[in-house]
Amino acid sequence: MISPTDILHAKILIVDDRVANISLLDAMLRDAGYVSISSTTDSNKACDLHSKHRYDLILLDLEMPRLNFSGFQVMERLKEIEAGGLLPVIAITAHPEYKLKALQAGARDFISKPFDLPELLARIHNMLEARMFLLEMQGYIKSLEEKIRETAAGRNLMLRHHDETDGTCDVRSAIEGGSSHA
Repeated sequence: MISPTDILHAKILIVDDRVANISLLDAMLRDAGYVSISSTTDSNKACDLHSKHRYDLILLDLEMPRLNFSGFQVMERLKEIEAGGLLPVIAITAHPEYKLKALQAGARDFISKPFDLPELLARIHNMLEARMFLLEMQGYIKSLEEKIRETAAGRNLMLRHHDETDGTCDVRSAIEGGSSHA
């Protein structure tokens, strides 16, 4: 189960070419109780940072005119890292016409500039909760798949022992005999 503390300790990356925007977002998040916040003004580093740290959320400015790597290009590269997964991106834009394009490009949500603090915090919380729930479920699915493999291996071992003993099968001897056959 995901607790409020888990959400507040989620790893967040802010990507914006303007230090003032990063400082503002960082302060807003820290005031709300978030503790694991990183940032970069270099959009070229965003994917490498995500590969290394596996952020739970990336707040990504879409328009970074001082850089040759836009937020849309970052999302394209992030899709390669998060193949088959939920792209943990909330796009940040001052341009209403970019909202739909950002969602179509893989962002899960967007935040408009100028920031509305209650909306910003609600969207971040919701995204983190969904992301953490997805990761928890993926771990649970892997655990179940492993148990299924173990059960199938045990079943196959018992069937093999059953065949070797002409149909008379004792579970204890199947297990003990199976360990010597492995």
